[in-house]
Amino acid sequence: MGDKNKIIRNNENGIQKIRFIIQLSFVLLCVWIGVEFYFFTRFLETNGAASFYERPPGVDGFLPISSFMSFYLFLTTGEIHQAHPAGLFIFLAIVLMSLVFGKSFCSWMCPIGFISELVGDFGEKVFKRRLKLPRFLDYTFRSLKYFMLGFLIYSVIFLMTPIAVKYFLDSPYNIVADIKMYYFFANISRTALIVISVLFILSIFIRNFWCRFLCPYGALLGIFSLFSPNKIQRNTNNCIDCGLCNKACPSFIKVDQVKTVISDECSTCLNCVDVCPVKDTLQLNTLLPVRKRINKKFVAVGVVVIFMVITGFGFVTGNWQNKITREEYLIHYKLMNSYGHPTGPNAMKQLNEQALKENKRWRREN
Repeated sequence: MGDKNKIIRNNENGIQKIRFIIQLSFVLLCVWIGVEFYFFTRFLETNGAASFYERPPGVDGFLPISSFMSFYLFLTTGEIHQAHPAGLFIFLAIVLMSLVFGKSFCSWMCPIGFISELVGDFGEKVFKRRLKLPRFLDYTFRSLKYFMLGFLIYSVIFLMTPIAVKYFLDSPYNIVADIKMYYFFANISRTALIVISVLFILSIFIRNFWCRFLCPYGALLGIFSLFSPNKIQRNTNNCIDCGLCNKACPSFIKVDQVKTVISDECSTCLNCVDVCPVKDTLQLNTLLPVRKRINKKFVAVGVVVIFMVITGFGFVTGNWQNKITREEYLIHYKLMNSYGHPTGPNAMKQLNEQALKENKRWRREN
């Protein structure tokens, strides 16, 4: 106890303002992509009469299922599919960020994560506290995102052959998936609006409701984050058990009860590190053989650099913008409402058979 009385106050600057700037910058980037995509669809709606605007490749980042399928195809065949190539590099960048800095994309760049934080902050101001579900309900609902992730993995990896995955990625439906997504929100149905409204309201009561319970993308990144060598650690000799780290953690992790934070819910937002009042008590460390403290600013620079380098590599190698011509887009746009996708095991089986048949026909002709 004598050592704990020698408290050296933590006077290190926080990182939250920088994190907010990065989050806001990424949100503005997404808005810019949305505006560009709007003008691209206007060109299609007018059958080419309006001015042509290049389709923004960044919209691929809003097609996580297609990006996951492209990732699987890349792993199994080495092919970079050209329908939505930017999606693959965005996916790779986000995965690498998770392997290096934990589930950092969720708290540093994700626009949904950013909005969830703002809504959660509003809820805390209203209720003057952080509301949390009982433990058994929390665990039950958190399993939902892993169930959805498992269903996606099962559908793509176990129900579909690599040939079928490529066949689907080649399909007209996948080519116009981004346009269909745009119209889903532009002409949003009453049911969809009710669901989004309910999620918004629930996020006021329960912080990060979507991210914590329903986001399969976050579940996948959470699994990858467990393999990250960089973790938040607590120096038990310095800790004064003030509990401020627990109150600051948006994921309700009991930071003051562990030496190393190993959790699929930790998004490396560093809130807990910022609020710790005692110097060298909470910090992000690398757990490699040579243990070393990681400066918080290095995390801010690191997540941005990883994202820029990986996506930049896609750009300089010519795998950023797709190779679909405006004439092809005009044709697909007219037929878009007739395009569908397989649902259920029987449809997947038919897709596999059709893909195999088309592959054999292609081999004979070539």
